Amino acid sequence: MSDSELTALVIDDAREKMAKAVDHVRTEFSAVRTGRATPPSSRRSSSTTTARWCPSADRRVQRARRRLLVISPYDKGSLGAIEKAITSSDLGISPTNDGTVIRLSFPPLTEERRKSLVKVVRHKAEEGRVAVRNLRRASRHELDAMEKAGDLSSDELERVEKDLDKITQEQVAAIDGVLAHKERELLEV
Repeated sequence: MSDSELTALVIDDAREKMAKAVDHVRTEFSAVRTGRATPPSSRRSSSTTTARWCPSADRRVQRARRRLLVISPYDKGSLGAIEKAITSSDLGISPTNDGTVIRLSFPPLTEERRKSLVKVVRHKAEEGRVAVRNLRRASRHELDAMEKAGDLSSDELERVEKDLDKITQEQVAAIDGVLAHKERELLEV
């Protein structure tokens, strides 16, 4: 393999892993409740009728109002199991079962709780930034090893490190953008 092919492999691997780190941050952010009713927040609970959440298979989830989520199971006999699963989950919400649908009412967040959630989100964003930087460091170690082995010239190493820094900055900026959006969402009353 030539220098450019080897460095391209390292850069592509770093880019892919950094993108996964950004996706992980997005997933972590989606677990933080904002006081709005969103179907993904109900996906964290699983009922005893199915091994995992399958909205198209056994129930339909609708957002009726900003803070109200309605779950309509296709099998009305599973209402009790779904209600029990939601009650035992970490959602912190008490479901209302009327015999045909389950309603989840999300209470508004207090200002103090909003600020504490912003701190949590900022911490998760910083963890994501650290993960991206660690991936950059690991890629640099690979490149340094390639240079020591004679597979890479010092000029090529310098060029590739600049590319790696640019990719790192892009991924950190993506995390910062997701963080800013989540903060606005949390602080919205």
